[in-house]
Amino acid sequence: MARASAPGKLILFGEHAVVFGEPALATAIDLRTEVFARLHDAWLVDGASLEDSKYAYVRRAVESDWHGPPLWLEIRSMIPLGCGLGSSSAVTVATLGALAALEGPVDPEPIARRAFDVEYGVQGRASPIDTSTAAHGAAVLVRKEAGEGLLWEVDRGDRHWFLHHCSLPATGFVVGNTGIAAPTGPLVAGVQERVRRDPAAADAIREIGEITLEGLRALQRGDLVRAGELMDRDHALLNLLGVGHPLLEKFVAAARPHSYGAKITGAGGGGSMFALTDKPEEVRGAIHAAGGKAFLVETEPRGLEASP
Repeated sequence: MARASAPGKLILFGEHAVVFGEPALATAIDLRTEVFARLHDAWLVDGASLEDSKYAYVRRAVESDWHGPPLWLEIRSMIPLGCGLGSSSAVTVATLGALAALEGPVDPEPIARRAFDVEYGVQGRASPIDTSTAAHGAAVLVRKEAGEGLLWEVDRGDRHWFLHHCSLPATGFVVGNTGIAAPTGPLVAGVQERVRRDPAAADAIREIGEITLEGLRALQRGDLVRAGELMDRDHALLNLLGVGHPLLEKFVAAARPHSYGAKITGAGGGGSMFALTDKPEEVRGAIHAAGGKAFLVETEPRGLEASP
């Protein structure tokens, strides 16, 4: 038997702008997915068929990376599904890690590359920041050029992403989940169309890129006030791009009186928001009172872990 685990993630700054070549910053969080793999006489995932549509990422990972006999796979996850916290990336990286561990030592870099290919194949579009964060852990900055802390480069067609390690202080966040799983593809396509026809949207994309780099610097020096201000501005720009949702606005408004800042995380249209705060119980209570599900997460230094 082999076991592998990978963390979920929070996009701190840069969602949607990253599609246009602007930087984005993500951190791994202390919610993890585990995958166990052992030889079996038929393919099963949690006792069910590998062909079940809810195992699309697992099936694609198996098809791309495993050429041996059938396996019994078991998945245990702490990451809520469909809420923008990287559940698909974590299960993809952990599945590939477990498959690799059955055959020998595991290297996160090729796992990150293949996990991106799996996500791209299932979704039709993707950025490598989610899968690289799940593979590497800590914080990951994606840019269109190589810089200090370079981990690896990921290419697809004429697109090139450079993934960098970033050191952030241990930080806690409160996540508010709408319970609405909005497909990422249509949201990304909608932003692309808005940017094509509206110069203000194109300006917003560029400003989000600037916010990402300034936000990273603020977090690194422990300036939570400035980081929170930048989160609030980023959130306003994401609303301008059309990816907000009334419930997200309700939860952000509930969290802000007790927070340095609060914003959408991920694609938007539902999913989740998060707040940077030193009053987590007050924020969690405020989001609950507003009708949301709220929970605490912390930054996670560990990425993919795998063992035979």
